[in-house]
Amino acid sequence: MSVQIAPSLLAADFARLADDADAVASAADWLHVDVMDGHFVPNLTIGLPVIEALHKHARLPLDCHLMIEFPDRWAPSYAEAGARSVTIHAEAASAPIRTLRQIRAAGARAGLAFNPATPVEPWADLLAEVDMLLLMTIEPGFGGQEFMPLVLPKIRRARELITAHGGEIWLQVDGGVGDDTIGRCAEAGADMFVAGSAVYGAADPAAAVKALRDLATAATG
Repeated sequence: MSVQIAPSLLAADFARLADDADAVASAADWLHVDVMDGHFVPNLTIGLPVIEALHKHARLPLDCHLMIEFPDRWAPSYAEAGARSVTIHAEAASAPIRTLRQIRAAGARAGLAFNPATPVEPWADLLAEVDMLLLMTIEPGFGGQEFMPLVLPKIRRARELITAHGGEIWLQVDGGVGDDTIGRCAEAGADMFVAGSAVYGAADPAAAVKALRDLATAATG
């Protein structure tokens, strides 16, 4: 299990997205892009035109997290726009198997996300259709929230399900990930970490990514 770090552009300067994306290109593995529609979550962020523009200029692959209503309609378009990973929410998808397969058919990794209160066990039969599980460790919608330790047992259960299933499925955590929480997430079984404020709130974002990677790697020792 190798550690992957995906800085969240939600914490970046939206007027300087290309520059902020470039600031972590030497240290990170992915760029995490939160797409919010103001309905599934109360916040409104960016959409397809920005993904298309980022794809042209970013040196890292784009990891798109769709916090939107009707992901079945929109998710394949994000893969076609250049995202290398597209994640939909279990709570929002009406036809998750079809949509996950369409994401893969469009050339991207397919992810399935869960809010803190949503159990992962009922979705175990869909593991063959996914390349990544994303567990929210805050209530989705806004960056800068405090990490919820109550999700740690859920991370362990998700890792157990992945191990029992076999294959290479990444386990991503998103929300409140920083120096004081990334080790606990890694120890519980996560291997891909979304970090926003901990990276873009630092004086040197690339150095912050490296420090987070070191902490997660040490925790999986």
